[in-house]
Amino acid sequence: MNPFDLITGDEKKDLETILFLYGSALKKMNTKIEILEEEFRKIHQYDPIEHVTSRIKTEKSIARKLRREGRDVSIANALRFLNDIAGVRIVCSFTSDIYKIADMLSEQDDVKVLLIKDYIANPKANGYKSYHMIVSIPVFIARGPVDVRVEIQIRTIAMDFWASLEHKIYYKFEGAAHEYIKDELSECAKMIHALDERMLALNEAIRQLEGKDEE
Repeated sequence: MNPFDLITGDEKKDLETILFLYGSALKKMNTKIEILEEEFRKIHQYDPIEHVTSRIKTEKSIARKLRREGRDVSIANALRFLNDIAGVRIVCSFTSDIYKIADMLSEQDDVKVLLIKDYIANPKANGYKSYHMIVSIPVFIARGPVDVRVEIQIRTIAMDFWASLEHKIYYKFEGAAHEYIKDELSECAKMIHALDERMLALNEAIRQLEGKDEE
């Protein structure tokens, strides 16, 4: 079932229904991630996930994004055009963990991958790096399953640190930061990338040494 099928025309009731659906989808996705993390810890003795955060966009945030995109503020437009009403962010130790987790999530039978934006292989102009997935998962209600979209962002600790500070800086300048600040952020992004690469290489070297010790 499509979420549009649950719109009745009663704006308050429709909004409550839609936010309930997205909240339920978020709970389901968080449970999936928790199970994967527990599997890694107990079976593989390795946990690639540092921490997970999730959120539902507020009414104000939904309206602000629709206006920014030049669209009328309506529940129908939010359903049709916004992919990130429900969002999950997974922060990993190493770059290799990002693709491993993305593959494991996408291989689950009830997860349908709708869109992938690999900003690690193709960073944004400002240096932003992250792996984005838009997925659809079924939420089971009395009337039957409803397909709900969730945005998943997967990044390393270093990428998350840079993105958090970049967001705060641009928020202060309302998106119009001085060129000097943009240049510095770009340079910091390069340093973050170099750090991720070195930490990954160090981790691989440690694993190889552990393998030799077990021989």
